[in-house]
Amino acid sequence: MKVHEYQARQLLADAGVPVPPAVVAETSLDAQRAFDRLTTRDGARRCVVKAQVHAGGRGKGGGVKIVSSAKEAYDAAYQILSKPLITPQTGPEGVKVRKLLVASAVDIAKEYYLGVVLDRTSACPVLIASAEGGMDIEEIAHTKPEALFKVRLHPHLPLQPYQARDLAYRLGFKGRQVRAAAKIMHQVCDLFLHNDAMLVEINPLIVTKPTDEHPDGMVMAIDAKMTFDDNALFRHENIAALHDPLEEADAEIEAKRFGLSYIKLDGTIGCLVNGAGLAMATMDTIKLHGGSPANFLDVGGGASEEAVTEAFKIILADPCVRGVLVNIFGGIMQCDKIARAIVNAANNVGFTVPLVVRLEGTNVDVARKIIDEAKDQIPMLQPAADLNEAAEKVTAAVAVAAA
Repeated sequence: MKVHEYQARQLLADAGVPVPPAVVAETSLDAQRAFDRLTTRDGARRCVVKAQVHAGGRGKGGGVKIVSSAKEAYDAAYQILSKPLITPQTGPEGVKVRKLLVASAVDIAKEYYLGVVLDRTSACPVLIASAEGGMDIEEIAHTKPEALFKVRLHPHLPLQPYQARDLAYRLGFKGRQVRAAAKIMHQVCDLFLHNDAMLVEINPLIVTKPTDEHPDGMVMAIDAKMTFDDNALFRHENIAALHDPLEEADAEIEAKRFGLSYIKLDGTIGCLVNGAGLAMATMDTIKLHGGSPANFLDVGGGASEEAVTEAFKIILADPCVRGVLVNIFGGIMQCDKIARAIVNAANNVGFTVPLVVRLEGTNVDVARKIIDEAKDQIPMLQPAADLNEAAEKVTAAVAVAAA
């Protein structure tokens, strides 16, 4: 589960990480009032107006604007809220902006990157840091991997003091900055571990310009991104309460209602599979045969016939789908249940695109009989003996339909 930046900043602040004052706004007038509040109450000279969406690259898409007056804050908010925000992570259609963060701007002397993520190879959390933070951190990770420093955390221990100090020195922090940066590292790692997070990221972590009060500058977070393990939310009601369903596609919300795992992709072949691993293998095999998957959809091991029928409705509602591949290996899942759902979907929705079905496992003989008897009412249906044959058939059928 992802959270918005304003929610992530609050979690950081609750953990003790220094964060500039900020106000959430939903209208242009709210943004104008927020600017007045931050300048009069908190002494801000300038503010930054930031779109709150579950996508990165907002600055490159015009979703982050520096303002120096209440009028500029109003105008910036109006521009951001009035049209979809298009970034490298949203696709060409963009996403609707419903909320803004108006935050006190700070004078930045240096930007850093700091994040904690689960390393699946070592099966432990890893603290990642770089002295080259900012919007281009992904590019830096590809072109200058040596600029990223990694500290693997012990599975049963928090970040150790010597690890934090060593990393702070390697990043180039000096004087009082070292202690401040090390403290933030501890706070970020604790937040990650205690909340079953999958990602806690500060980008950028910054050092402000020196002042009489802070001659070494201040180390603080001015942007944050966090993702949490859905399967652990029952342990964290405060985190679960941060969920924003408006940031999810309607199809994904509907899928969750029926206990389905669905993620829309940009391909043309819809996939209905039981089991996440088998779903990934199915998508890989489709790519191997020259096709492109339109979705990840795992109906799970014990989905009801109603849920499977709903899965077909979700897949076929996607206008990009030009063919459907059903790949079921029945262990807990019964193949005859899938077969009946296919017939129900044909009656309720109709298959106007090629449908290739591969069934194997529990009750497969009954399922194949159901499919054979339904061939007349589902002329687009083709059975397949194995996954390779199924992927080959559906990619070929989609190619013919597109020709």
